[in-house]
Order: sequence, then structure tokens, then C-alpha cells
Amino acid sequence: MTETPAARNYSEQQAGSLTTGSQILLPDGERTAEISQVELESDDFGAPALVLASLSGGGTLRIAVGTAVTVVGGEADGVTQLPLQAGPVEVAGPAGEARREQPGEEAAAAPAAPAVVVPPLPPVPPAATGPGEEELALIPAPKGTPESVVEAAAEAHPEAEGVLLLADRLAKGVNFKSGSCLKDLSDLAHELFVTLKDADSSLAVADLLNVLPYDGNPGRWASVEASLALSSYICRQNGQEERAEVYEKLIRTPENQETDPFKARMAAKVRQRSLNEPNLYDKEIFRSIDNSNHDAEREWRLLRLESLLFLRAHGGSETIGPGELERRINNELESVRA
Repeated sequence: MTETPAARNYSEQQAGSLTTGSQILLPDGERTAEISQVELESDDFGAPALVLASLSGGGTLRIAVGTAVTVVGGEADGVTQLPLQAGPVEVAGPAGEARREQPGEEAAAAPAAPAVVVPPLPPVPPAATGPGEEELALIPAPKGTPESVVEAAAEAHPEAEGVLLLADRLAKGVNFKSGSCLKDLSDLAHELFVTLKDADSSLAVADLLNVLPYDGNPGRWASVEASLALSSYICRQNGQEERAEVYEKLIRTPENQETDPFKARMAAKVRQRSLNEPNLYDKEIFRSIDNSNHDAEREWRLLRLESLLFLRAHGGSETIGPGELERRINNELESVRA
């Protein structure tokens, strides 16, 4: 018994969300085929533009990302799926042309053009795994209230103007819903370690931020992210490898949020590109050096240091490995501490 479109349950979805194993209705509206591989092509601006869907029976469909594609949702009782070879199929030819294979056509008489081979792409990138309860226990609880932790750090450095200014603002009350308050805490942790080389006080302040959950707000999360990256680096330097790994898992928390397969793939590509091409503020630093503006140079170098620490917490990237990162971080620390 042959299958007709009316004999199956169909639904429509955008081509950009197709995955390996999807059963789709072919352009002729009569036959179906299973997708064996999916690849995405981007336009010149880096946005996804074209889906290359390799079919299990051979051939590749080129579909615009936003095109609505009919997907088979299930088989009706007593219906047998029509084989892909039961009718002519468009396949890519060697010169970009298409030919139609007829049923029963002998391979020796007219060999089929080779199908375009597309490397497989997993439907969803592996999700980052958050730390468990035992791992989170490696982060010590604060000694007292957040305000008392800040006060203790300030008392340890009574002549450090940068620390005192930040501590005075935070002494009015630490509000974890305030983006500016989170920024002050992160800046204080960096000031304690980068300028004063006080790793213990820096970690104590940073841990006030490190345990905060990701709330989807990029502005607030940026301060937590910077704090986690700094804490990871300090612990690696002190030989606290397991504790450093906890911070590194926490910094990947946003990677667990996206559940849509297509959006997750796109987010992973954008994330990897940002790691491969980080903003290290080279132009701004060179301009400050040319203008003999040492204060501005230091501020830009502090931002560069944050970028490098973020990369270090991710284990480096495809363009900058861990060894090179260590060298660059040491250079920046020496520059801003001079």
C-alpha cells in the first residue's frame, strides 16, 4: 500500500529547527525523507541563513532558515512509508545542476551524481553541568553579614584609598538586587587582589557574589561573572584546584538556560566566537600610552585583565591557550601593580 500525504500526521516548523532524524515532506508534496545530517550556513554578517539537510536516501536540500517545512508527526495505522527511491528526487550535481533519478534507473546506464557530503552537526551542543551540593560546599560561608565582610576588608587596609571609597558606599547596605552594588563588590574584590595582593580578603568579598544565581539580567551577571573568573584564578594560583573548578562551572551557568535546539546551537557559536576574538582593548591602551595618560592606561589594562581572567576560567579558547593566557595575565598584573 502506497502512502499519500493525507495518510500521515503533519506539522509545520521553521527549517532552522530541523534536526537529525526529522522526517520531512519533500518539495514535490508527495514523498517524505529522513534527514541524516544538518548543517547551517551563515550570511556575510554571521547570521544563520541557510540549512543544508542531507537526506538518508542521498541528496541534500538547501532551505532558507525561516522557511516553513512540513514535518511528519506520526504514521497512521496500516500505512507503510513510501521509500525515497519510489519517485524522482532532486540531488545536487557536480556543477551545481540538478538531475532527476527515475524509478528503476540502472546505475550503469546513468550513474547518479554524488550527493553533497555535509559534516554532521549535533542537534544541541553539550550543556554545561552546574556544580553539585558537595562541590558548592567548597565555597566557605561568609563570616558575618555582607557588610561586616566588607568592613573587615577595609580595616585590613586602612590606607588604601580605593578600598575605603568602595567600602564607604557598601557600608550603607549591600543590596544584591542592585546592579551598582554588585559592581562595587566586584571592584572591591579586584582592588584587594590586583592592587593589594590580598587574596584572602578578595575571595571573602568575591564569594558574596559567587553564590548568586543567574537571573537572566546581563548587567547584574557581568559583575558576578568577573568575580567568579577572579576567584577561579586566585584558587588556581593557591593550588585549590577543586574550588577553582566550582567557580568555573558556575561561570557557565547561562549556557544551561536555552532549551530550544536551534537557539542553543547559535548561542554556542556566538559564545565560541567571543572567546576566540576577545576585546583586549589594544587600541585604547596604545592611545593612552601615546598620550602619556597613565591613569587611563591603568584603567584599560584592568579591563583587559578582566577579559583575560574570563578566558582563563573557560580554559582558554581556540586562539589563546592556557599557557599564553598565564603569561599575559602575569604581564597585566605587573603593569597595573607598578
